[in-house]
Amino acid sequence: MDMLWNGWGDPAKAAPLPDTVTGLLRDLLGVKPRTTPALALEDIRLPEPTADPAALKALAQAVGGDEHVRTDAESRIRHTRGKSTPDLLRLRAGDVSDVPQAVVLPASHDEVIAVLKACAAHALAAVPFGGGTSVVGGLAPERSAFVALDLRRMNGLLDLDPVSRTAVLQPGLRAPDAEALLARQGFTLGHFPQSYEWATIGGFAAARSSGQASAGYGRFDEMVLGLTLATPEGTIETGRAPRSAAGPDLRQLILGSEGAFGVITSVTVRIRPLPEVRVYEGWRFASFEEGAAALRRLAQDGPRPTVLRLSDETETLIGLAQPEAIGAGLAQSDAGCLAITGYEGTAEDTAQRRERAAAVLSACGGTLAGAEPGERWAHGRYSAPYLRDALLDVGAFAETLETAAFWSRIPDLYTAVRAALTDTLTRTGTPPLVMCHISHVYENGASLYFTVVSAQGDDPVAHWTPAKHAANDAVLAAGGTITHHHGVGTDHRDWYVREAGPLGVETLRAVKRRLDPDGLLNPGVLLPTD
Repeated sequence: MDMLWNGWGDPAKAAPLPDTVTGLLRDLLGVKPRTTPALALEDIRLPEPTADPAALKALAQAVGGDEHVRTDAESRIRHTRGKSTPDLLRLRAGDVSDVPQAVVLPASHDEVIAVLKACAAHALAAVPFGGGTSVVGGLAPERSAFVALDLRRMNGLLDLDPVSRTAVLQPGLRAPDAEALLARQGFTLGHFPQSYEWATIGGFAAARSSGQASAGYGRFDEMVLGLTLATPEGTIETGRAPRSAAGPDLRQLILGSEGAFGVITSVTVRIRPLPEVRVYEGWRFASFEEGAAALRRLAQDGPRPTVLRLSDETETLIGLAQPEAIGAGLAQSDAGCLAITGYEGTAEDTAQRRERAAAVLSACGGTLAGAEPGERWAHGRYSAPYLRDALLDVGAFAETLETAAFWSRIPDLYTAVRAALTDTLTRTGTPPLVMCHISHVYENGASLYFTVVSAQGDDPVAHWTPAKHAANDAVLAAGGTITHHHGVGTDHRDWYVREAGPLGVETLRAVKRRLDPDGLLNPGVLLPTD
């Protein structure tokens, strides 16, 4: 099944907002109903591909036949950009200026190499395409003549070593399918980002993804033990051992490279036994500051839960911490801040960690809210993107951004980003509601994840762009990183250049020139084009 072409996920799960929420948006933010009818996919007209027929023939030869090179309008539209709010708004308005010339579906590493050679011979750029869930412009290269390299045929479990607890997965394998294949042999990867239902293994590696259970299982880049990379200049293979002192770790060069250095064709990951039990519960804190201090205590001194999250006062009040109960918190004058803790593992270990963590959280001012908030969060943990689409449907604008910093910088970072978003959007006539939660914790710091809701205004993309830029500036000025887990793409690229510094960027440019001398791989993503 493909995702909605102009929205997120399974069409059967897309549901309209209740009238009460629509009224709330009208009263709080001045959201007005949409007056322009939505375009149907068949209403969008694309120009015929301008690629040389000889190029399309060469691509077909590379992947075993014409049936694996698609030039029909629907296939091309479905591979246009990603799933950020600006991406969807532009697509809903009929803007398909970033449409690929063709969609190419290789089935093996060797076929990927052959495709890259064909692209080089015919001056076509290539954009690796997994689940299509990028929200930072990672699928919109700065080149009009490009093909989308859809990896869905590379969707297998190649090897599982139960002794070493490792698995070799292909890049086009979607996360639920990977979990199902591993579960049959008693294992789990433990990577559950909000994009879980649609994102792929290769995409997780290419963007340095972080899942909602990162406190227990770690980020995806911590799970990766080896990678195979196909480039126009040949193949790179990494991961001979779990750790090595044999020079710089080339895995780290490939992780987060977003298709700019090559196409990831296999990923070796560490796996863990399926947990006997999964338990989630809620805690209440009087303030975000108090809750953050409690999370820091657990992150630094333990015991660390598998899932550990904290919503600020606004997110808790609105109910975004539990998307299926949106607006429910408005009836509570003492809502405070909601934290979610989750424990996965053996029954004995889970019970012990819960007891010890509860003592810490209570000592830090927390009050146990019971299992209901935790179970509700777990049930709706992948619902927020559907809620975003429903908001767009009624004329609201909704978008997210995230960052991370050391614990000592979190308070100033939180204040600075909220102020940048609020001030900029208010000046453009669309005052926002800005919500935030701590989504990932570490011994030395944490990630802040912001959600912004406002009226769309006359031109929602034009309204959002200066606000996003102001937030990016605020992130760097407050000592945060420009992205914690969404990747760089084109949206963050100019700020990533500032974060990495001139010499760092030139070092990465040198790598790209060696692996991709013609600049065909995702041009303009991650690094500026020459």
